[in-house]
Order: sequence, then C-alpha cells, then structure tokens
Amino acid sequence: MGDVAVSALDSWLLERLVCPMTRMPLRYDEAAQELISDAAGLAYPIRDGVPVMLVEEARRLDDTAA
Repeated sequence: MGDVAVSALDSWLLERLVCPMTRMPLRYDEAAQELISDAAGLAYPIRDGVPVMLVEEARRLDDTAA
C-alpha cells in the first residue's frame, strides 16, 4: 500500500513539501522510496507511504557515494 499511496499523492505532495533544513523543493526517488534534498544532501525516507520529514531521520547522500 505504501507505493500506491505515494504514487497517488506524488505530484500533490511534491508541490507542497520542502526540505525542512533548506526550504528547497524535493525530488522523489521511487526506487529508494525517499524524498531527496539536493540542496541539503539529504534523503528523507518514506515509511508506509508517509514521508518522514525529520532531519535526524534523513540519510546523508554522501554516505553511499563511495
């Protein structure tokens, strides 16, 4: 159900959600089920169809750049 919920709300959510750190727009990474903040270098997880918009829960993008 998580994938369906995000897909159904994807454009609506992305128009409204911003990175809590930078206030910049996010992009949706469907494969990883994350919302990416390129400006902050963070990936916010989507759990059970719900974006977790907490900086302390985000993954740093450079953690997997190796």
